[in-house]
Amino acid sequence: MQTSDDAAVYRLNDELALVQTVDFFTPVVDDPYTYGAIAAANALSDVYAMGGDVLVALNIAAMPEDLPIDIVQRIFEGGADKAAEAGIVIAGGHTVTDDEPKYGLVVSGTIHPDRILTKAGARPGDLLYLTKPIGTGVITTALKGQAAEPEHVEAAVASMLRLNRNASRLMREVGVNAATDITGYGLAGHTMEMVEKSGVMIRLVASRIPLLEGAARYAREGRLPGGGGRNVAYYTTMDSPKLTIDERVPQHLADLLFDPQTSGGLLISVPSERAKDLEAAFATAGEPLWQIGDISGGTGLTVTAE
Repeated sequence: MQTSDDAAVYRLNDELALVQTVDFFTPVVDDPYTYGAIAAANALSDVYAMGGDVLVALNIAAMPEDLPIDIVQRIFEGGADKAAEAGIVIAGGHTVTDDEPKYGLVVSGTIHPDRILTKAGARPGDLLYLTKPIGTGVITTALKGQAAEPEHVEAAVASMLRLNRNASRLMREVGVNAATDITGYGLAGHTMEMVEKSGVMIRLVASRIPLLEGAARYAREGRLPGGGGRNVAYYTTMDSPKLTIDERVPQHLADLLFDPQTSGGLLISVPSERAKDLEAAFATAGEPLWQIGDISGGTGLTVTAE
């Protein structure tokens, strides 16, 4: 079955499979070093979301011919340092010329063939958890418009820089049914993928969804990225599965459900009997975790106010 998951998996033998992904994008912040580090964290996340361990990475970059070499070097340094934090090296890569900078990684890792986490594993009775607040899209959009408060940008950058490595390890130790990371399709979009591939009904509780500081303000001001509008247009007009948002959910929060995330958190579906173990494991490790919904029989996504 095709599960639209975060990385490709190739079975090598009964005990080992290769997991691979590639991800790159244009700058989301002004500082080149930070941009490189965020792009690396984002690419590594695809392997973590499936429960894999990263082994090695390659740079993939497109840079303008007139971009100063020291800026290019800082982008690469940011990526290399984030890879080192993950315990791997960047062993080469490829660069081409382009009008706008683009940077990311090709990532290779390993996973046990019988322990792969996909979007298709959620089951009725599971509880749904999120490991990072949402709102990076509206905050970086406000930054581009020179309307973002420095402390809001700082918090968003810290979130984007944080690896999903520990969260992945913890969820594997507890034993969860499904997982994915929240990136370009936003929280609603990636949850809809889990709904479709698992064949379940998911309820998200809007009041429980964590937001980055400043995200609500910028959403109210209409500082919404173009990708958010495309997400709304696609997911709200699907014939199946259906998405329903309670009219009591404030408009700015409904907009943030579709906010494209960069290096977002993990969305985790865990059996209810293991939920307390998951919460305890994250609390002990000092990792953030929010219970934002639940899963039942049927199919579709409904967002309630409370």
